[in-house]
Amino acid sequence: MLIHLSDLHFGTERAGPIAAIQQFCFEYKPEVVVISGDLTQRARLREFFACKQFLDALDVPYFVVPGNHDIPLYHLWKRVFQPFGYYQLFFGPLEQNLETEHFYLIGLNTVRPRYHTKGEVSEKQIDQVDQILQQAPKNKMKIIVSHQPFYTGHLDHHHVKDCPVLAQSALERWGQHDLFALLHGHLHVAEAYDLNQLYQLGLSHPVYEIHAGTATSHRHYKKTPNSFNVIHNSGQIQHYFYDEKRQQFLLENDE
Repeated sequence: MLIHLSDLHFGTERAGPIAAIQQFCFEYKPEVVVISGDLTQRARLREFFACKQFLDALDVPYFVVPGNHDIPLYHLWKRVFQPFGYYQLFFGPLEQNLETEHFYLIGLNTVRPRYHTKGEVSEKQIDQVDQILQQAPKNKMKIIVSHQPFYTGHLDHHHVKDCPVLAQSALERWGQHDLFALLHGHLHVAEAYDLNQLYQLGLSHPVYEIHAGTATSHRHYKKTPNSFNVIHNSGQIQHYFYDEKRQQFLLENDE
């Protein structure tokens, strides 16, 4: 089991969802917890510190990538010269890979300091990920993790510009190597799409675009509750939503 969190936005976090995630991990003991960016609200030292404490306390291997909120917004000198300074201090390289019992995770940094929200993927990154996918173990579920989505669907037309321009070109190459899914955040909604159908990639298998809502922040999309995703070893994708009365995350449509 893989748990997919996103948009924690420490600095705007809520105690209830944080405790509920800790309890969920304690009960189900996931193989890995993946966080697809926006660990903090304003990339401040204390926010990164609080996020690191939270993730370490889960006592589960975790895998992170940066989001656009994880670089300074108002401190222009740091944004230009050390945009990922605090992120790297606490979480290391911007792009890493992790192999677990059932999953092979590839981190992709889509954040660029010159943009506010827009994501970008370079030709070099496309080549690098393509090579990694070719060399990845055949018996693992191959998953790419980045912050900005490759497809926004019907969610919000103004978020279309946040998708990387080279998204389809990248998918046409990566999809040739049994890519299972891409995990994203950014939009604060829980959704799943088949990019093979949407982009007409012509593959014999689906390539899932999986969006996670905000797991712990009060910065909700409209009235969407806090949420996270679960991906099972079988490939099943589930959305869990925070129930304010029970103070726990419940499976979508669970009574």
